[in-house]
Parts: sequence; structure tokens; C-alpha cells
Amino acid sequence: MPSVVSRIPAATSEEALAHFSRLLAFETDCWDVHFALSNKRQDFVLIDVRSELLFAQGHIDQAINIPHKYLNAERLSAYPMDTLFIVYCAGPHCNGTEKGAIKLAELNRQVKKMIGGITGWLDEGFELVSA
Repeated sequence: MPSVVSRIPAATSEEALAHFSRLLAFETDCWDVHFALSNKRQDFVLIDVRSELLFAQGHIDQAINIPHKYLNAERLSAYPMDTLFIVYCAGPHCNGTEKGAIKLAELNRQVKKMIGGITGWLDEGFELVSA
């Protein structure tokens, strides 16, 4: 009798390749963001989409704070249209990144989600800065 893991067959290799390759077009992770920031290879704008209060209590250095409910064309007008935005929030238990990513996509902006958010950042051993 198959386990609950294998009861539903795995995707074909071709399907898995397409799925996981496509996923990377939507997501990045804390390690890759940290590596880019630490090695002066930041070719994106990192947006903390949490509240101003939470941002002040601790955020990723070099991130800007635009709570997802305030993401709009006016707030982004200083950035060229081809700017890549990386959004993060509190962590896997928070859907602020999805709300922010949706708004950016509706504004025809390039966007990726940093999976893990603050929780993932701290789990990797990286530090936060405060206002």
C-alpha cells in the first residue's frame, strides 16, 4: 500500500522542470537577497510591505518601507518602469507579500516575493536594523 506521500504520483520530470523553473520567476529567498546586498550586487528595490511601526522595530538594511495598502503609482514614480521590486513581510504566516505583489503587478511593475520574510531572514542568521 503506498504512503500518503506517494499515493498521488509525482509529476513527470518535464512537468517538474517547468514548474520549479517558473516558480523562480516569482520568488527569491533570503539567502540570495542577503548575498546580493552584501556583495554590492543589488539590482532591485527591496520593499518591506509591513506597517511603519513594524518596520521601525526591525527591518532588512537597505529596504524601504511602503505598506502594501499604500503601494501606488505615485509612490513608485521615482523608479524606472523596468525596476525589479522584491517584497517581503513578516513571514510565511503573512500574506502581505502577495497583497503587495498583486498591487505591483497591477501597476505593470516587475515583482518577486522574498519567501520567508522576516522570519526566514532571522532563521538564516541575518540581522535586522531598526529606525
